[in-house]
Parts: sequence; C-alpha cells; structure tokens
Amino acid sequence: MSTVRIRRVVTTRHGGASAPPYDSFNLGEYVGDCAEAVAANRERLATGIGLTRQRVVWMEQVHGRTVTVVEQPQPQPVPACDALVTTQSQLAVAALVADCVPVLLADPVGHVVAAVHAGRVGARAGVLPAALETMRRLGARIERVEALLGPSACGQCYEVPEQMQADVEARLPGSACRTRQGTAGLDLRAGLWHQLAAAGVAKVGVDPRCTIEDAALYSYRRDGVTGRLAAVTWLEQ
Repeated sequence: MSTVRIRRVVTTRHGGASAPPYDSFNLGEYVGDCAEAVAANRERLATGIGLTRQRVVWMEQVHGRTVTVVEQPQPQPVPACDALVTTQSQLAVAALVADCVPVLLADPVGHVVAAVHAGRVGARAGVLPAALETMRRLGARIERVEALLGPSACGQCYEVPEQMQADVEARLPGSACRTRQGTAGLDLRAGLWHQLAAAGVAKVGVDPRCTIEDAALYSYRRDGVTGRLAAVTWLEQ
C-alpha cells in the first residue's frame, strides 16, 4: 500500500468573524457565540484548507471515550463522541478544545486518520487507546502511527485538588505534576505521551503552547466565556 500525504492544521483565535469575548475565529457551537459567525468561521476554515465545508466533520463532544468512524460528509456534528476516525481522502476530522488536549493520529501507509478530544475526563477514561484500537481495526498498524499532541493547558498552570490528581494519575500515569505555585497539577499531554509510547506509537510530536498562557489561543480556565480552537487532520488524495 502506498504512502499518502497527511495534513494537519491547528487554528488560533485570530482571523474570524466572531465578536468579543469569542473574538474572532471561534469554531465551537453552543458556547454562546452567534451562530452566523461560527458558520462563517467554519466556512473560512474549510476554504483555507482547500475543502468544502461539508467535508470537515465535527463532533458533539461529551468528555467520554466513544469513537465514531466516518466515511462520508456529515450534515451535523456526529452525536456524543470524542474521537473521529476515517479512511476517506479529502474528508477532514476535527476536535474542538479550549484547554483540553487535541490529539491528531495518522497511519500514512494504512490510510487512516483520527482526531481525538482528550480532556481530563476523556483521557482518564481511555479515549486515546480506544481511538488507536479503532484505527487498528481499519487497517492501521500502531508502529506506523504518527501522533500530534496539540496546544492545551500546561502542567504548570493546570491546578487540581490532590485527590483528583491521584485519581487521574492512577488511570493516566505520567500526568501528575506540580504547578508553578507548587500545588497539585496535571500535565495531560505528558500522560498521553506516556500512553502513546506504551501502546507502541514511536512518532509523537508535541505542540508546547499552553492555552492558558498564550493569548492567541482560547482558554476556558483563563476566560470562562470563550470560543474553541480546532485541530483538524485529513488524508490528501
């Protein structure tokens, strides 16, 4: 099987149509933004990456571990799931975040890609291993998978209660850390990196940006009412 080119895009909050506090490239529905502005932003994203809006597939994210396989454009967000997997060329799958970790997965030889929304609850529940297993069933080989851990709340900023930290660490080893203030924290990207390595994924890239620290990114923990950035991946023809 021939190798196909993998495309990946992570957006920022700049260059869109949304008014404050969603300014300006908010891609998330149901966060209080004007529906027309979100639609215009999604259209702009699709045009910018060379696809039609119908060929960018979104999720109704619920902080779980459900994985859905999509093989054609979806007129509405895929209900109640936190990972999308596809084998179809020119069909992009997207994850929305504003502190959670977006994970983009690809096997360029097996022609399979996935977008995963891995927040604290979903990462703890095992959404990433579930996505990898779905990719494997569709022909991917784990040793060929490439992963990108996108921008998210960093461990130095993500303060949690000690009990919560211990609970997540038990399910996602490597995620426990100390914050900049010396309190209990979570570094979900570190935990997910360890999870990928344990599964046999050798190629893991990390976008080091912290959503809380970087004003160019959306952060729910920093701002409360805010938009969502997108991590998008697709197979080129």
